[in-house]
Amino acid sequence: MKLFAACQAGPRNALTALLLAAATALLGACASVPQKPAEIARGDYSYTREYVSWLIEREMRANNITGLSVGLVDGQQLVWAEGFGLADVEAGTPASASTRYRLGSIAKVFTATAAMQLAEQGRMNIDRPLADYLPEFAIRSRFPEAGPITPRNIMHHHSGLPSNHLNGMLGGEPAPIASLVEAVRDDYVAYPPDFIFSYSNLAYTLLGAGIERLAGVPYARHMQQALFEPLGMHDSAFEGRPALKEYRKGREVEPIALRDLPSGGLVSTVEDISRFMRMVLAGGRIGERPFLQPETLAEMLRPQNEHVALDLDMRIGLGWMFNGLGVHHGGPVPNHGGTLLDSHSLMALLPEHELGVVVLANSGTAQNSVKKIVTELLQLALETKSGLRPPAAPPPTASRASDAAAAADLSAYNAWYDSMIGLVRVNAGRSSLEAEALGHTFQLDPTSEGLFGLRYKLFGLIPVRVPLFDDLRVSMANIGEHEVLVGHIAGHSMLVGQRLEPSPIPRKLLDYVGEYEIVGGTGGLVPDRLALRVEDGLLVGECTFSQMPGFVLRAALQPISETEAIISGLGTGKGETLRIVDDKEGRRLLYSGLELRRKGD
Repeated sequence: MKLFAACQAGPRNALTALLLAAATALLGACASVPQKPAEIARGDYSYTREYVSWLIEREMRANNITGLSVGLVDGQQLVWAEGFGLADVEAGTPASASTRYRLGSIAKVFTATAAMQLAEQGRMNIDRPLADYLPEFAIRSRFPEAGPITPRNIMHHHSGLPSNHLNGMLGGEPAPIASLVEAVRDDYVAYPPDFIFSYSNLAYTLLGAGIERLAGVPYARHMQQALFEPLGMHDSAFEGRPALKEYRKGREVEPIALRDLPSGGLVSTVEDISRFMRMVLAGGRIGERPFLQPETLAEMLRPQNEHVALDLDMRIGLGWMFNGLGVHHGGPVPNHGGTLLDSHSLMALLPEHELGVVVLANSGTAQNSVKKIVTELLQLALETKSGLRPPAAPPPTASRASDAAAAADLSAYNAWYDSMIGLVRVNAGRSSLEAEALGHTFQLDPTSEGLFGLRYKLFGLIPVRVPLFDDLRVSMANIGEHEVLVGHIAGHSMLVGQRLEPSPIPRKLLDYVGEYEIVGGTGGLVPDRLALRVEDGLLVGECTFSQMPGFVLRAALQPISETEAIISGLGTGKGETLRIVDDKEGRRLLYSGLELRRKGD
């Protein structure tokens, strides 16, 4: 069941993404890389443009990207803005700096900005319960001692709310965002607030409904009046069904309708996003006019979750993410990406250096390319402006597996684990561990540091090195009562999974094992196959999507009563509730507003 949240809020297949990126790197090595000068003149972005243009064209060819636009801001100047490929294949319209794209979750930065505007005006206290501003809002909880859901913990993704309310989220005729207030009344929170980072589109959409209530006008109109018009963002809007072109492997597809505007409905251009970035880099000013107070921006760019043990080194501000780009300058890189089915975007800033980058693409295959382009462009821009260069890459670290394996009790790792890519089975061999996930096999080699290096097993048999795994290490740790998997890369650690222990499955739940279908399909991205099964004492949910051939996500379900189970694990999409209903309408499962009926019943 977790696949619903994973597919609509983040990467579709982490393993495939990594292997594709590695293949792209090898492909590009054959092309002619622009010669880098021995010394880049300060403020001269000519080499930056030349190299990144080459990189963009390589990535577009290798990954079948139809159209892409890029923008680079230095201080209060848009020093480079250009389009590549086509905005409209049929009309032959080239992509440009003014091409409109869907920006997906970059919308959350703007929703957070609107909330902070209301806070400055004294109309919203971000530390008061959301229900103060949305009185009809209520949701069930199993945590009686928990604190309230507030605009603040919504903005840094620690509200504990489910990741999505899937019924009506995509496709069809989008309902008003305020309809979610009534829709979630019978749902449960996944966690108590401030327990763990759990990315939530639902939470941001409810915050948007609160903003709408306070503003007294529809959310999209308020955003136009309060943000876009003052910033001069004349080609930007919040739209559930935008009139633009998107492509999947070179073929035009209709942009899928979206209900949750505050979390993902932004449509904009690199020129318009550059105006927003320039405001942030100017400390909240637009020219000589104030837009946000410097103290407000500083709070948005301050890590909010340093007290959360399960977040390890992951840091997030109000609306802004800080991890995941690997740009070396001695500090965080505020950023936010956006992923919808057939569009990808990423915006990133270096406020201390007054640099900002945005890349937007209209193709479903562009996600990893967008991140690579943003990272390379921001690093080169930093070198051009300040002279700071990235440190030389260290040589691949030998795993010293044989010595470490002799000292390790590998059998202690035999177990099921929940992870960022779904359910994983780990089995111990004589000198290494073997992990099965998403239909692929990995070998984990113990090191003398007590960590594990990672290799991919080609055809499930032959361990091969994947360069992107060279610096990645995995370990086990105990955090409170949780035995967790920790990933280590570039000096940072992050939660990647949790060890699972089978628990008794009530007889009534066993009666519901089988294949399922959605009753009254919601349109958009819905699974073509769902199943409940029992494996090694675990209750397992499994689903596949016709839009993503070969992608199978499996999640363990932890029974908590005869009629309820929660998705096992920690983090985004976990802790959410699956309910059994058996009444005059028949036996069925309820999850995230969806009704599932067993085939043949």
